[in-house]
Order: sequence, then C-alpha cells, then structure tokens
Amino acid sequence: MAADLQPLSTFGLPARADQVLIIDHPEQLEQLPDAEGPELILGGGSNTVFLGDFHGRILLSRLQGLAFEGLQGTDQVRVRAAAGESWHGLVRRCLDQGLHGIENLALIPGSVGAAPIQNIGAYGVELDQVFESLTAWDRLQRRWVDLDRNDCAFGYRDSRFKSIEPGRFFITEVRLSLSRRFNPSLSYASLRDALAANGIERPTPRQLVATILRLRRHRLPDPARLANAGSFFKNPIVSAEQADQALKRWPDLPHWPLPNQQIKLAAGAMIERLGFKGKRLGGVGVYANHALVLVHHGGASGSQLQDLIERIRRAVTEAFGVILEPEPLLIGSLVKND
Repeated sequence: MAADLQPLSTFGLPARADQVLIIDHPEQLEQLPDAEGPELILGGGSNTVFLGDFHGRILLSRLQGLAFEGLQGTDQVRVRAAAGESWHGLVRRCLDQGLHGIENLALIPGSVGAAPIQNIGAYGVELDQVFESLTAWDRLQRRWVDLDRNDCAFGYRDSRFKSIEPGRFFITEVRLSLSRRFNPSLSYASLRDALAANGIERPTPRQLVATILRLRRHRLPDPARLANAGSFFKNPIVSAEQADQALKRWPDLPHWPLPNQQIKLAAGAMIERLGFKGKRLGGVGVYANHALVLVHHGGASGSQLQDLIERIRRAVTEAFGVILEPEPLLIGSLVKND
C-alpha cells in the first residue's frame, strides 16, 4: 500500500512511496526480506527532500536509547545514542549531564543517525571532532559492523555513508566522546559578536547554547511553521585561483582560508548578492532572513522547487564561476547532488 511522505520530510512537498517500514528494534534488520526495488533509509526527514514519488521501500529509523559511560581516569564520557533519537534532544541531555563538546551543534534538526552521514557542523564545530564510533547493519554483507572515525571518511558535510557507499549501512547507534571540562569553541565571528552584544566574554555552557539558539532561530525558520530543510547549499570549497576571480568582482564576499591553499566561499552571500533573498517561485522561495535557506510556503510541487534550485545554481555559476552543491538529498530529481 502506498504511503504518504509529506509528513516524513520537513520540506513537506507532496510525495508517496510504495512502502514504509518502521524500524524500532535492531533485530528487525536481520530479518528484513530483500527489497524488490529501490530502498531508502530515512530518519527525521530534515535532510531529505522528495521532489517526486519514491517507487520503492523506505526504512524509517525510530530506534531509541541513550547511555553515558565514564571513561576511567579521564574527564571523558562516552555517550551512546540510538540512531532514532533527536539530535537536539541529545544536545540538551548532554548539557543537563554536564557533558561538553556539542553545544555549537544545538538545534540542528534531524536524528542522531543522520548526524554522521552529513558530518553535521555549525559555528566552528563538526561532528567528527567528538565522534568515536558507530554500529551499523551492513546491508551488503548482511552483518553487524563497528566503524571508527577513520572508517567513516568524514569530509565537509560529507562521509562514506553519503557520497561513497550511500544506502549500504543502516546506522543503529552512534558513540561520542564528550568532556566534563567546558572548553568553548568561539572561533566563529558571528557567535563571538552575538556574545559580545550581550556583554558575555566568557560564556557558561547554557549561555553559549542560548546564544546559538537565538542565532539559529533567526537564521532558520521552525519547520513546523514554515517548511524547510535547513541550509540548502554547501559553502563551496575552491582553489585560491577560483576564489581570487570571485573576489575581484565581489571583494566583500565572506570567505575563509582552509588547508592546502583552498578557500571556502559563503554560498548564502552569493545567493543574496544576486537578488534571490526573499524571492518566491510559486509555493517555494528563498527565506527572507537567510538566503542559504529555501522554504516551502505551501501548495508547491517538486518541479517548482527544482526550477528554483536550477535558477540559483545557474546564476551563481555565471556570476562567481563556482557550482553550488545541494546539501540535502534530493529524491526524484533531475538535479545532481554533485
């Protein structure tokens, strides 16, 4: 029987799947019959956008569980979280437990299991900085595996699970190494500015999280009120030569030097400078508070969103000479996640 996908994706476009199976116990994966067609693993739906129907089976991760294990002789604590847990819920629980290292990742939508797939990051912190290992069901070899940081091939908003072997592993548990010592990461300029505006030079953990919540709520609309998938495009990482060409035309474009002579450019600033901020195309548009966020005002189709994506990418390529890569997974799309 076909299943409605609209409530399973925070972007909320109309779409259906041939079948949706809820996975709430790891043992189910061992007993699962082979799919007759395409198959997709779905968590909180905050990083998957359905531009059309999915003619296959969806495995919906709803695994629950959370545990804390002190590591003898150190200030480190291993946090074990089931893949179906809310990521933001995990951040809040760790804050309550006095465990530190993921404060900057507060309010990132989605599930714990999706976090390593995306190598989520915000305000100068990325998941791989606190990641220890994970457990997953290897659907190719039909066996359980434990994978450490090196096994996961983490990159900028990328991992083995996203670009190298998508769909092979069903992640069931993620383990993080957090500290009882609070050593805040304040490298991100907008975060420092927000703290300074409130007269905070040395934030407590709760002050840091409260500041990040305010920043994110201004930048990202609540999906329950205005459907969205968070930041829609990755900040492009280019060579120094490519960056120089873009900066000759737009010298005030925000950019950040990286190792190996590479430069990260601000995708949102590019989109804003080209006049897309606040623009609508039918039922979809670019968020008025942040040009990196695409939103669904209601009543839109997947083709309308695809048209908007293509217009933005084409304009950015023509103006800046770079190709924007969508951050969410686009299903039923002619747009490449390249």
